Order: sequence, then C-alpha cells, then structure tokens
Amino acid sequence: MAGKQSQLEALIEPIVESLDYRLWGIEFVSRGRNSLLRVFIDAENGIALDDCEKVSRQVSAVMDVEDPIADEYTLEVSSPGLDRPLFRLEQYEMMAGHMVSLRLRVPFEGRRKYRGIIKGIEDQDVVIEADGHELLLPVESIEKAQVIPQFD
Repeated sequence: MAGKQSQLEALIEPIVESLDYRLWGIEFVSRGRNSLLRVFIDAENGIALDDCEKVSRQVSAVMDVEDPIADEYTLEVSSPGLDRPLFRLEQYEMMAGHMVSLRLRVPFEGRRKYRGIIKGIEDQDVVIEADGHELLLPVESIEKAQVIPQFD
C-alpha cells in the first residue's frame, strides 16, 4: 500500500501546490471494490469549504485522466483539523509539545498503541514522552498518528 500512497502523493501534491495550498497528507483506504481517497490540505490562513471544493475539482479531473485507482473510489478533500493526522517527519517537529495518539506497525516494548507528548525529532526518529518515559520511535514504524486537541 505504501507504493500506491507514494504514487498518489506524487500525482496530487503538484495540483494542490499549484492552487497555493499545502498537501498535509493523503490516506488511501481500500474497501474491496469501493475505496476511499482522503486528501488533507492546509494553508497559512486555514481552509474553508470553497478551498476544498476547488482542490477536489482539480484533483478529480487529473485522477480521471491519469486513472491511478483501478476500482471505484470516493474522493474526500478536507482540512486536517485540530485532531490532524501526522504523515511526515517535519509535521512531528511542527507539533512538538502537543499530545498525540500513535499506533505502531509492530509492537514496541509489548505495545502497539501509545499516547504521549511529542518532544521533537532526532534523525529519522520521533521522540515521544509517554507514561513518564521518553521513547525514540522510527517514523516508518508509526502506522497512524493523530494529534489530540487540548482545551485549557
């Protein structure tokens, strides 16, 4: 699936950037014959519904021509939101100090799920403080990461 994800990102990112948005990330969920392609976009001043519609029209047009997904799929374009998923190493660095929920591809110290504070990055590792311990997790070992909004 990582190959498909990379292929889709390479196709979609230039479209998003040409419209003056930033591609935050994509999720491709294969559900048999009807898959879901989620495209998360961001901008300095936030994202409105009109922004999502504009990107959706352009991405849809290119996807129809390039046809990288063989079966039917649903395209969703949205802001990553307050509880944004994290896809890239630099996003973990941007979110340092925030609470995050992580699911790992394989267990680390007997667990696949962690919840903690992002401390930063070291080389290709994400530094998380969880359960009073500092953990160094290779970014490629993280299957899913999502910021947990804190309201004080």
